[in-house]
Amino acid sequence: MNWSLPENIATYGGKIDAIFWVITVVTGIAFVLVEVGIIWFCIKYRRREGQRAFYTHGSKSLEILWTAVPALAMVALGLYSASVWAQIKGRNSAPSESLHIAVSAKQFEWNVTYAGADEVLGTSDDFSTRNQLHFPAHRPILVWLESEDVLHSFFIPQLRVKQDAVPGMTIPVWFEATKAGDYQIGCAELCGLGHYRMRARVKIYEPAAYEVWVEEQIAAREASAEPTALATVNEHSAGGM
Repeated sequence: MNWSLPENIATYGGKIDAIFWVITVVTGIAFVLVEVGIIWFCIKYRRREGQRAFYTHGSKSLEILWTAVPALAMVALGLYSASVWAQIKGRNSAPSESLHIAVSAKQFEWNVTYAGADEVLGTSDDFSTRNQLHFPAHRPILVWLESEDVLHSFFIPQLRVKQDAVPGMTIPVWFEATKAGDYQIGCAELCGLGHYRMRARVKIYEPAAYEVWVEEQIAAREASAEPTALATVNEHSAGGM
């Protein structure tokens, strides 16, 4: 039943979709029963000539029944989804081999910082992109999500990822793509007048292609830094003369 949902490219996407359909079926049945009951009561107890209305306090048994059944259904759905929630949102749920990427949201753009060859964020070989998120398929990705100003929401439907970015907090969110391709990040939280244009490109590579892309970014970063360093040396040399 994927005709009504976005393409699923997440390793845990099938479990999320299954929960979605279970909840849809349960609430759908409840909706039909309630609406049929309303229509039935409207017809059965409609006003009739020569028939007087009477008052009733109802039935305690029925009241207990229609309170207990929804309550048990909610508990069952909670228990059913708890293990999936723990796998995706648990404190230590991200796999140890995850690739770490920092994403900072602000009105109205996404700024992404990648680890260089050492795969460690916060070192001298880090590099950044604006409104672009690049990562490899078939490897867990751990995003460290922050907001510089207001509440935003990091949303990639095909990866079944939606996480609020809260000012003053660094929130981890992980996922793993099963295929390469081009997708999009959208902000799913109204964040100001430019909210509608707060989008970013998502480029997912095969692992070897991602390594090539990282090497190209590092080389471009080093090449852009060399003229600046050379100019500084020339400036000091000229000053010494």
